[in-house]
Amino acid sequence: MEFKSIAVFCGSKPGNSTQYVTHATELGHLLAEKKILLIYGGGNKGIMGAVANGVLEKKGQVIGIIPEALMGWEHHHEGISELIVVENMHIRKRMIYEKCDAAIILPGGYGTLDELFEILTWNQLSIHNKPIYILNTAGFYDTLLAHIKKMIAENFLYSRMEDAFTIVTNPSEIFNPS
Repeated sequence: MEFKSIAVFCGSKPGNSTQYVTHATELGHLLAEKKILLIYGGGNKGIMGAVANGVLEKKGQVIGIIPEALMGWEHHHEGISELIVVENMHIRKRMIYEKCDAAIILPGGYGTLDELFEILTWNQLSIHNKPIYILNTAGFYDTLLAHIKKMIAENFLYSRMEDAFTIVTNPSEIFNPS
């Protein structure tokens, strides 16, 4: 599938494993090399900053969307192609997902999980129908995936996990599926 723009949802902290930042940077490089526009949360710290910087290192294009309240908290990225400041988180999430052809979820905290589950819900309700990839770097999402399997086993979900999203273990698998 050809993508013109991809949303990346991820942490504004780097996490404990150096692999998180490494994969974020690799993903950024791939997006730029494939001339895919990155749409993300607009920060310059943690994994969020690493993916944006990876795109910029390879002369790619980046749109950041950040709520006014997070301008200081996430230290907005001043070197990206475009920074859009919005009123709140709800507008941010909606705008990021509306502007993309697909979404990739990297490791992160509460905000990343909120974004993941909101876009999964939007797809389930046919508000959108965009591919979602979970980059399970160093097994970060193993326990979450086990819980989703439990939700399926307990008959709380409407579709199989494989129909809702694709799990990959490194960034290149997104663009070169085996």
